[in-house]
Amino acid sequence: MTDPYVPTAPHVSDFNIPVVEEFRANGGRVGGMFEGGDLLLLTTTGARSGHEHTTPLGFVRVEGKLLVIGSAGGSDRHPAWYHNVLAHPVVTVELGAEEFAAVAVPAEGAERDRLFAEIVRLVPGYGDYQAGTARVLPVVALERTADAAPSEAANFAEKLVEIHTWLRAQLRDVRVEADAFLAERAARQEGAGEPKPGLNLQLRQYCLAFCESLHYHHTSEETMFPGLGEANPHLEETLRRLSEEHRTVDRIRGELEALLGDLPTADPEVFRRQLARMTEELEAHLDYEESALFPVLTAIPFPPSRPA
Repeated sequence: MTDPYVPTAPHVSDFNIPVVEEFRANGGRVGGMFEGGDLLLLTTTGARSGHEHTTPLGFVRVEGKLLVIGSAGGSDRHPAWYHNVLAHPVVTVELGAEEFAAVAVPAEGAERDRLFAEIVRLVPGYGDYQAGTARVLPVVALERTADAAPSEAANFAEKLVEIHTWLRAQLRDVRVEADAFLAERAARQEGAGEPKPGLNLQLRQYCLAFCESLHYHHTSEETMFPGLGEANPHLEETLRRLSEEHRTVDRIRGELEALLGDLPTADPEVFRRQLARMTEELEAHLDYEESALFPVLTAIPFPPSRPA
């Protein structure tokens, strides 16, 4: 039987195994071809396989942003990790001796060009890579999630609020980015015959990150409910309702993904009305979950102790 406390190790290519091992053994410091460079480890979920992969990448800090560049050594094809983050934006970053979760958000248009110009000023080699290919090298910001910093939660109730706070923030980001996208679309469509823009990458990544995180959060809760119900028989009705709501929320999550997929051609007022309805339903669920479970979860210490 698989030990749930021992996760399956992410795949590392044969070439990168020595680099990853040295990085972890020396708090992020490595020698050889990477010596003296700024290096991090990025763990992504495969776009097709669904399996985790860890890749050493150089990074650059610009305007307080932690940036990685899809240079692939100047290849004409995007690296595999970039395709992975487009499909699954929530990633794990190892930086020095620190490890944290992040959302990978590619920069676009003028912002990408501005950031890349500063990157080249700091690390000229990226300019050489760009000069060697017609492909526009992606610039990806790694934005820390709620789990990025060490949790200050002393019990599961406080941890639940931490997670819900992050989910609410991601939902707000989706609304803000959707409004910005619709405004930009309207401005572009004032010119007759101009093509309609594709879905803004930043909006897409925030939506996917929210939906993936919400699904993972509820799946984790469902595994906890049987033990919680056994120890607290009076919660039977509450846990039953939460399980039913999780199915409803999962339906809304699918509707949200479909709604945003239709955004390039959606009627702005209809879109905003539907997004407001979904947001209200999702936030009502989070509110109920907190009010129903907080008193019980305050008695359960966080982090949990591993069974002997």
